[in-house]
Amino acid sequence: MATEVILPRLGQGMESGTIVRWLKSEGEPVEKGEPLFELDTDKVTQEVEAEAAGVLLKIAVPEGEVPVGQTVAFIGAEGEDVPEVAAAAPPQEEIKPVEAEPAPAPEVPQDAVVASDNGRVKASPLARRIARERGIELSGIRGTGPDGRIVAEDVERAEAGGPAAPVAAPAVVPVGEVERVPLSNVRKTIARRLTEAWQIPVFQLQASADMTRVNALVARLRERDPDVRITVTDVLTKVCAQALMRHREVNAEFTEEAILLHPSANVGLAVAAPHGLVVPVIRSAERLSLTEIAGVRADLVGRARENKLRADDLEGGTFTISNLGMYAVESFTAVLNPPQAAIVAVGATEDRVVPIGGETAVRPTVTLTCTFDHRAVDGAPAAAFLQTLKESLEDPGLAL
Repeated sequence: MATEVILPRLGQGMESGTIVRWLKSEGEPVEKGEPLFELDTDKVTQEVEAEAAGVLLKIAVPEGEVPVGQTVAFIGAEGEDVPEVAAAAPPQEEIKPVEAEPAPAPEVPQDAVVASDNGRVKASPLARRIARERGIELSGIRGTGPDGRIVAEDVERAEAGGPAAPVAAPAVVPVGEVERVPLSNVRKTIARRLTEAWQIPVFQLQASADMTRVNALVARLRERDPDVRITVTDVLTKVCAQALMRHREVNAEFTEEAILLHPSANVGLAVAAPHGLVVPVIRSAERLSLTEIAGVRADLVGRARENKLRADDLEGGTFTISNLGMYAVESFTAVLNPPQAAIVAVGATEDRVVPIGGETAVRPTVTLTCTFDHRAVDGAPAAAFLQTLKESLEDPGLAL
């Protein structure tokens, strides 16, 4: 008997998903665990694997939004009959932009036409005087002044033997279509969550950290183990996790009944994926070594950019790092990632002149801007967290 392929529930609260495309065609053999189709949920676009082996006998829903639990295909033996299933609701017809008809180009007067007024050539007094003095016939000159009036420059041009200056027709600007980009479920979720975040009472604190020792540490670890590419983001993840364990008031979540203090630092990394911003999570980062963090980070970021994240990769975060330093952004303010109570925005590391021991020196420096949910975190605990973060970056041995 043919096996039904049911749209799975890939995350808590998921009620439906959108089938983006099938990775197998009808009649193709399918192995158990092989990617079968791509599904767009409210959190991520991911591949759904086949739960049975055989032949893809029928695709019941080629694409579009489908509720959880609905049959979308059948897998079985070649030639096996498949039952009929209720057809999915047809996708809504795409609204095409109204194309404006291009305005007709204005007619350009022919070169032979010369402006006249009741048979008399229209020319400025200066143009007439120059033409009279130099023996030039005005009737053969085309004017470029208002209403085709001949001006002095037209006469001088005619005397030099140059071509008459044509009256420039207004440029016709081509009318293009407005591009319509349908909202994916991921983009809808981003919009909804950022709107929610904007309603939260927040405050920001900012500090700068000397990155001399972090840069030296990263260079030393890369030289020692070139196969594991440690990055500054990995060090940031580790020191943030340690600071969160020291200041648990920040590793928090506000609810209507209580403030939840999380026992582990599940650090999310903001990643620009093809379908929009996603925040995969490095779980229990305080317990991982830098090498382990680098491995998890490389895997998550790589799969995020290939649209291969799973729903559980994005769940359970307690704090977020948003790093735009690679884009030469000096500093910025990140929007809170609810229900988390804090996020840190990391700018570019750049050489700055700083005072050291009564003298000045040039040091690689980064600006950290933390945003806090004021309902869960007060100013003093937030400042203490940021101070610990700064001190840990300036002396990473304290946190590693």
